[in-house]
Amino acid sequence: MKQIPDKNILLFKSCLVSIEYPGVESSTTYVFDKIGVDYFVSREQTCCTGLGHYSDVFDQFTTTVNGARHFALSHKLNRPNFAMMCATCYAINKRVADLLNGNEDLRNSVNDVFDDCGFEWMKYEKDDITSRENIFHVIDIFYSKRKEIAENIKYDFSDFKIATHHGCHYCKAHYHDTIEGVRNPHIIDDVVNACGVETVGWYDFKRATCGNGFSQRFVHKDLSMDATNDKFKSLKDKNTEILIHLCPNCHIQFDRYQPYMEKHYGEKLDIINLNIAQFLAIAMGADPYNVVGIQTHTVPVEPLFDRLKLLSDEDKKMIIENVSRKVDLDNSADFNMEADTIKVDFKKGAK
Repeated sequence: MKQIPDKNILLFKSCLVSIEYPGVESSTTYVFDKIGVDYFVSREQTCCTGLGHYSDVFDQFTTTVNGARHFALSHKLNRPNFAMMCATCYAINKRVADLLNGNEDLRNSVNDVFDDCGFEWMKYEKDDITSRENIFHVIDIFYSKRKEIAENIKYDFSDFKIATHHGCHYCKAHYHDTIEGVRNPHIIDDVVNACGVETVGWYDFKRATCGNGFSQRFVHKDLSMDATNDKFKSLKDKNTEILIHLCPNCHIQFDRYQPYMEKHYGEKLDIINLNIAQFLAIAMGADPYNVVGIQTHTVPVEPLFDRLKLLSDEDKKMIIENVSRKVDLDNSADFNMEADTIKVDFKKGAK
């Protein structure tokens, strides 16, 4: 039974979030404050090395030393629970924890580096951090707080066609820890549903990559863009107006490259892209510029607000009453939801 914490959390900053879409971080803290999550952001944190690691710039040992440093920092701050805003940070740090706990020789080599640098306090002991009990994506926390989310929403998105994209490094790197399925992922759909919105659910290429592939976007650009175009065509078949995701790399691929895609493939897309935290913040009434940061987006988000309407008290009451209902995306034999879903315990106190 997986327990999701809502206190003693170290909110892990993301390089791409900070540089490309800073509104994702301010939206996350805005929502956390609304739903009662105890968190801290540390200026002592550095990059997880993800972009460099997956582009073959940083080797696994360097990445592991860096991860162990962050684990030591979390204990120093008495914040043993990590919440990642980036799917790559999530995958990187989970792997580092698994490696440190499962390989004594590697652990000793990492600690030798700390000894040599005079940072004995950073030395890692087995199980100081475990990937399952201490490392989460913010979507996990949102999922566990759906009732609190429903209680704080102000605006009605039910007139929009909304689809979701879950990101490879959330769904495909650590299968055993992915909440609400990996073959037909729908944890974002469930969180969106807590705002009274039925998503388009399953669509062709829902499980497919955004097309980014880190260096592949530059080394094999045509293949990268073809993969993204497959995704966009599938979304257009569902008349998607808003695409919600949880990874800044995916965000870049869908938002920054959308004008290029329209010109290259000759089809108008007009799909607004929002991180799940931005979507929730807007639904809760956050300032679109000062909090959500829509001015940093390439595809204009402003048209969304022309159609947004206040949620009625009656509709909000109904949403709160139904907030625990699971989203039923597909009943076919291809998607065995029970076999594909891990159980989550929201009642027991988290560490």
